[in-house]
Amino acid sequence: MRTRWPWISMLLSVVILVSPIGTDVLYDAFFNGEGLMRSLSQPIAFILLAILISICAIEWLARLIVSKRRARGATV
Repeated sequence: MRTRWPWISMLLSVVILVSPIGTDVLYDAFFNGEGLMRSLSQPIAFILLAILISICAIEWLARLIVSKRRARGATV
């Protein structure tokens, strides 16, 4: 592992957001002309974004722990 950046989960997040379902959710939450649809979709969109961000944070933390253990070396 050369980098601590959570590139796997970031790539997965981008794929989810660019997919047709992801773009529909984002459009309904922020760009839809109907107020009822916006008010129903915004909490869903915020929850999904929070889940994607937390997955990135968990992967970053795991990579940080693994890199620190590798730098410390094997102890027997």
